[in-house]
Amino acid sequence: MIEALKNDDLIFKVGGRFKLAALIQKRWGELLEGARPLVDRKPGMTMMELVVQEILEDKIAIDYDHSDIPRPEDIIILPRRLSK
Repeated sequence: MIEALKNDDLIFKVGGRFKLAALIQKRWGELLEGARPLVDRKPGMTMMELVVQEILEDKIAIDYDHSDIPRPEDIIILPRRLSK
């Protein structure tokens, strides 16, 4: 299991689960069609791990400036953490 997918930070980063799935799917398709990876591919790294690493390193993202998709910070209210 990819550790980054266990944490909601990646979901909040792109603006939701659907947007994350769509971004992963789009990039995966580009890689299958011959696009070059934007991060170093380590031996044994799966295509999914590669795409997630590209998102984590801000190599790929949704282009909010050239689309009608609202930015995550405009629609997501992060949960407050209870301090103990």
